[in-house]
This record gives sequence, structure tokens and C-alpha cells, in this order.
Amino acid sequence: MVRWRTLTGLLATALAAVTAASLTLTAPAAAADSPMTPNVVGGTRAAQGEFPFMVRLSMGCGGALYSPRLVLTAAHCVGSTGTNTSITATLGTVDLQSSSRITVRSNYVYRAPGYNGAGRDWALIRLASPVTGLSTLPITTTTAYDSGTFTVAGWGAAREGGGQQRYLLKATVPFVSDSVCNANYGGDLIPAQEICAGYASGGTDTCQGDSGGPMFRRAANNAWIQVGIVSWGNGCARPNYPGVYTQVSYFASSIASAAASLGG
Repeated sequence: MVRWRTLTGLLATALAAVTAASLTLTAPAAAADSPMTPNVVGGTRAAQGEFPFMVRLSMGCGGALYSPRLVLTAAHCVGSTGTNTSITATLGTVDLQSSSRITVRSNYVYRAPGYNGAGRDWALIRLASPVTGLSTLPITTTTAYDSGTFTVAGWGAAREGGGQQRYLLKATVPFVSDSVCNANYGGDLIPAQEICAGYASGGTDTCQGDSGGPMFRRAANNAWIQVGIVSWGNGCARPNYPGVYTQVSYFASSIASAAASLGG
């Protein structure tokens, strides 16, 4: 069954308690009418400061710092466009229990217009106050970076159905062509809007709790640039089922326009 790479409300509530002695939560089974799934399977720990733009969201998703006040994430992680003060963003740390972590509440959510569960899987969360001292992650505005080898990172499960992670994990995954990916998924891919990455043999992938997090690579100037947003997949790291990501280049102008309307 195709599943989102996100979590249920029950687990998201538990994840908000990041000051607990340990983080060994296990994702509950999905309801029959509630598609869900992305953590980084086959990953290794990221170093403190390695990806300063990474964001953990209290509903059990990931995101990337687009600007000091905006977090880019997946549409399926949020509700409809409008005022929203219920989300807490955790930033500035690889350890969700670190005493130096930064936490900021949301004040508004912008979900991609026309989002209906198929494609258009992007959203912006505006923070109540700007975050200073952390690098943001630029998005690609061209398809030039939509191939090669990508990096993914997140606090999601390290195995399908596993618990969420206290420490940020990272992994690299190769580009998978639209034709191969669409064949693997029986035609469910939206090629213009989605990009796939993973190994035919499986073993490395995003997973439950990684939804909304970035897929990124080095640009021509050697800086990180975002090319994808963790969206969906069949389980986690299964052979011949690569991860499916929102293709940021396709939506770049829409994201930039929305960001401008939210104050940058």
C-alpha cells in the first residue's frame, strides 16, 4: 500500500515531549482509510551543524528553513491555509533533547493551492518570530540539479514501522528516472511534479516521520540546494520502491510567490 511518510496525531503529540529521558516511540498502525509513511533507513548520524537548516515539526514531520521565518514542508503534513499557532518547530540541533535547541511556534500555514492528496505536496509554515544564526536552504529554480546523487536527512524511523529518532540521521540516495519509478508504482507517479530517488536493491530511504523534510545536493557553487520534499512511498527502503519527493523545481516560482506573500 502506498503511504505518506508522516505520522498519526497520537504519535505527533508524544513527539512534542522531546525533553523526556529517551525517545523510543513506535509508530502506531495506520487506519485503513489513512495513508501514511516517511525516518532515514540505512542512515548515519549527522554532525552538529552539518545541516543547520533542518527543522523538526511537532506534528511528526520534517522541514527546511526557507527563510528566517518560513519553513518549507509537505502539504500533507499541515491543515488548510490560514492562521495556525499549534505547530512547534525545533531547530539548531541534531539532538531533539539538547538544552541548546531552538523552539518556535507557528502563526500561519500556507498549503499549496489545489492540493487534494495527489501532487502539489508542498506547504510553508510561518514562524511567530524569526530564527537568527542558522543557515537557510535555497530551493532550486532549474531542473539542472534534478539528477545525480542526493542527500536526505530526518528524525524519522530507521526501519519500516520503527520508532522515531532522537538524533538526526542522514543518507545518500541516487536519482531514479520517471519512467522506472512510474513503472514500479503502477502509474501512480505524477512525473512533472514528483521526483524519485533510491536504490533498486532498497536498504536506504526516508521513512515514517520524515515527511516534509528536504532532499538536497550540492549546487555549482558547492552550497546545498533543495531539489525535493519528502512525500510518499511504498513502505520504507523496499527493493524497487524508491522514495517519491515533491519536485521543487516545478513549484519554485509558486513557492517563492507564496513566501513573498507571507513576508519573505
